[in-house]
Amino acid sequence: MKKILIILNLILFSQLWSQETVTTAQWQEDLRFIQNTVHKDYLFLFVKTTKDIFDAEVETLYKNIPNLQEHEIIVGMARIISLFKYGHTYISFHQKPFEFSQLPFNVYEFNDGIYIQGAHKGYPEAVGAKVIAVEGKPITEVLKAIEPTVEVENSQYFKAYGINNIRYPEVLHAQKITKTLQNKVALTLEKNGKVFTQSFTALAKGERVPTHRGFVHQNENWLDARDQSTTPLYLQHLDKIYFSEYLAKEKAMYIRHSRIADEAEESTKDFYTRVFKDIETNDTEKLIIDLRLNGGGNNYLNKDVIKGLIKSEKINKIGKLFVIIGKRTFSACQNLVNEIDNYTNVIFVGEPTAENINFWGDNRPVTLPNSGIDISLSYLWWQDKPALENADWIAPSVPVTMSFEEYASNQDPVLEAALTFNAPDFKPRPMDYVVSLYLSGQTQKLAEELPKMIQDPLYAFYDFEKGLIVVGNILLQSGRVPQIQASIQVFSMILGLFPNSATAYKYLGESYIAAGETQKAKEVLKKAISLDVDGEIGKSAKEILNSITL
Repeated sequence: MKKILIILNLILFSQLWSQETVTTAQWQEDLRFIQNTVHKDYLFLFVKTTKDIFDAEVETLYKNIPNLQEHEIIVGMARIISLFKYGHTYISFHQKPFEFSQLPFNVYEFNDGIYIQGAHKGYPEAVGAKVIAVEGKPITEVLKAIEPTVEVENSQYFKAYGINNIRYPEVLHAQKITKTLQNKVALTLEKNGKVFTQSFTALAKGERVPTHRGFVHQNENWLDARDQSTTPLYLQHLDKIYFSEYLAKEKAMYIRHSRIADEAEESTKDFYTRVFKDIETNDTEKLIIDLRLNGGGNNYLNKDVIKGLIKSEKINKIGKLFVIIGKRTFSACQNLVNEIDNYTNVIFVGEPTAENINFWGDNRPVTLPNSGIDISLSYLWWQDKPALENADWIAPSVPVTMSFEEYASNQDPVLEAALTFNAPDFKPRPMDYVVSLYLSGQTQKLAEELPKMIQDPLYAFYDFEKGLIVVGNILLQSGRVPQIQASIQVFSMILGLFPNSATAYKYLGESYIAAGETQKAKEVLKKAISLDVDGEIGKSAKEILNSITL
């Protein structure tokens, strides 16, 4: 026993000694190791940033390291890794012996602001308060400052997974929200019409705010802003990966699926087999699958969900199948919503997802030689849709958000929207319908219906101008004469609907050039320039115009 204690003490001493002796030169070596590893093995990650930008940020941090504290160096490295903007590529701030401390609250972004959703029981007045400022700096300014430290896949990812970086005193100092690294941080809050200041003291090192699916849930030590007298469906049974409930009044089957994984008692395959049998035997008119809290898992389990949906003739129809998505819908769950979108007649309800449609995922740890910090770098490309259909996220056809008051009073406007939706002729994929009319030669019907759809509030979620421009550009890029002529028709149609579209004028100019109609090209390119004098489209149109007038 004595020998074991001696060995344990030596290990502990070694760890402490290692922590204390990471020198300036060794931190710089670790930074070079990151740079060299990325250039050697991860060049494919340079999609949303460039090698030049990455290298410039490395050089800036390298030069600054002698003047920085340990936590500032780590945050600096996190900023560099976050340049790639993939949610699986990041530096965790929870790594021993460099673990950051946390302030004892959880913030959540509702449609009317950032609120303290949960906090330690020592701060009851703060729970349910709107965050106005941090250390006197407006919350918008603070969020802008901390965003570079987050592996922001898109703005939804930041709202769900990134905004709570304001819990880290180390991040607040490194990003110049506080002048020094401090154990207490003051927030300006608003509650019940009263503005007040609340100082929070950081938790002990290693102690973390106990969130689950993005929320603090009330217990003997932590408080939740939500009324605890009842619990809405989307927050029930959070100990389960999935559960179902038949809503007799609405004749709807509800599923809350919160992780792509198997329950020990019932596999994903068996769960959905049972649910689809219940749907067939019950008087079920709708199926609602709630994925708004689903952060991913093993996407090989998605197959049985998709097969069940495709086979269900009763449910796989427009207006029968609804999937709730949101700002925590991420990773393997993004694969699931992609496949549901590809193969079923789904209507998505809620908010956009937190993941790009096609993305770099599945990271592996790269351990820095001196500090021992692990950097998580993605290495697998997931592509469920054609490259031309890639986008920042899957967007809902029925967009619905939640206010703080709705959360606090246990309302669920998202589920309510799915349950009450009733539009028999609704087109969840408007551009597919538009293209089908065009390809089938129903030009008169297209001319009548497209303007109506653009004005219809039901389709406010869809950017028709952008969607039509994509279609026209695909035709233009083919390089074939019939398609080029078709692109001229499409861009002309766009301008009939959106007469101030500089982008459509620019592409129409390119189409005229491809068709050999230079004079017409000059006229529309000049129009594009006049509509976007100082913008990128105007600049591009000017370059094209100059190239044909030389």
